[in-house]
Amino acid sequence: MSGVESRHPEDWLNRASRDLVRVRVLLDADDPEGAGFHLQQALEKGLKAFLLAQGVLPRRTHDLVALLNEAVCYVPDLERFRELCEEATGFYIPQRYPFLFVAPPDREDLERLLDQAEKLLRMIGAAIGFEASYSRSPEGF
Repeated sequence: MSGVESRHPEDWLNRASRDLVRVRVLLDADDPEGAGFHLQQALEKGLKAFLLAQGVLPRRTHDLVALLNEAVCYVPDLERFRELCEEATGFYIPQRYPFLFVAPPDREDLERLLDQAEKLLRMIGAAIGFEASYSRSPEGF
């Protein structure tokens, strides 16, 4: 099944919100690798939503720092999330393949990053005039 990527920022922000819920579910299931992956995915989708709202077709990348570099051109205050993006970018590939073993993030770090990710996505939502649900439980969906 193939489809066309949405160019509607709200679609991307809703998907980002769902990924944040997955982070919580996976943390509760003691799966920090999966939680880290979905944290990275939430941030990637959120930043791409922001860029789409600015009329920019985001490039195909999983590099959160590269996406953030583009986003701060429009809202410089997004710069305060640079450390979050630097850390979470590393959760995309290394955790997915056994030959690239990297120790998974610990729960405390993921909880801290999850809080920051929620702040970033709320800020993006406010900047584009759209508020997604950031419920920390699957019942929100």
